[in-house]
Amino acid sequence: MPTADVTLPMDEMHYLALRKDSSSSFVGSDGLDALSPLVSEMIKLNRILLAINDFNETCVKSQPDGLLLEHAVHGLSRQLDDWAEALPESMRDTPENFSWYASHGLGRSFAAVYLGYYHFGQLLFYQFLHVRPYKSAASVNAYAEKCKDHAAHLCEMIYRAFSTPNCDVLYTMVAHVLVIASTVQIHTLLFSEDESQIRTAHSRLEQNFKILLHLRTYWSTLDRPMMRLRAFHDSCRKSMDTTFVLDRWMLRFLVEFAKPMEQKEVDDQYSPLTLDTLDFVWNFPNSGKLKG
Repeated sequence: MPTADVTLPMDEMHYLALRKDSSSSFVGSDGLDALSPLVSEMIKLNRILLAINDFNETCVKSQPDGLLLEHAVHGLSRQLDDWAEALPESMRDTPENFSWYASHGLGRSFAAVYLGYYHFGQLLFYQFLHVRPYKSAASVNAYAEKCKDHAAHLCEMIYRAFSTPNCDVLYTMVAHVLVIASTVQIHTLLFSEDESQIRTAHSRLEQNFKILLHLRTYWSTLDRPMMRLRAFHDSCRKSMDTTFVLDRWMLRFLVEFAKPMEQKEVDDQYSPLTLDTLDFVWNFPNSGKLKG
């Protein structure tokens, strides 16, 4: 990954406007504003991802608590916020901006930037969905809501991309980030008492599974993300209270997207649970098609 002192790529609209002159040099079109530094923003985001991955690894190894945990999460959260706040208005996540990029052939790239942003957020805040009793941080509830918010926006961005002509995101990483976002919806199904939230989570899970099936028609390797989601589901059956805890198993689930995943081992003190609310996912018809 390029370091901070390496020049970032040029704006995409400038690049697409380049023309070749008679001397074989490239001349840019005059009068273009820098409206779409998409690749540059991806690079900036990936620098934050490295820090988030290191932080989650540290949490598993040393289990920081209290002010130490709060300080670390706040700092990384601030980095994500600073990135978003520094964006030009033309790059904010709005339907109008998405339509503009889509009309210029950059809809998929625009979606990819925000899939990264929302996924990195759900990775950072995931451990606060269901904290262990000994864990404490002043902003636990706020961070849990941030995780749900990032997961929700990630889903909505994917839905928007698939419903917009020539903007569907079909690369394999989409399946991984969608599986993680789906587990956040599973958490809502299991623990929320708000009927509106439960209905929304149920709807997202159905749509996400349709998209996963659709992606699998392009990539046979996506059987693995599907099986990882199944392993997560089966682990929830054994213990809702331990499945969402950030431990070595969960860290692997969050970051090792290309590897198979076994069920999470739980202590014998936890009795198996019946989660009928999730069974529709595995009974969904394989012939289901995406609605455009």
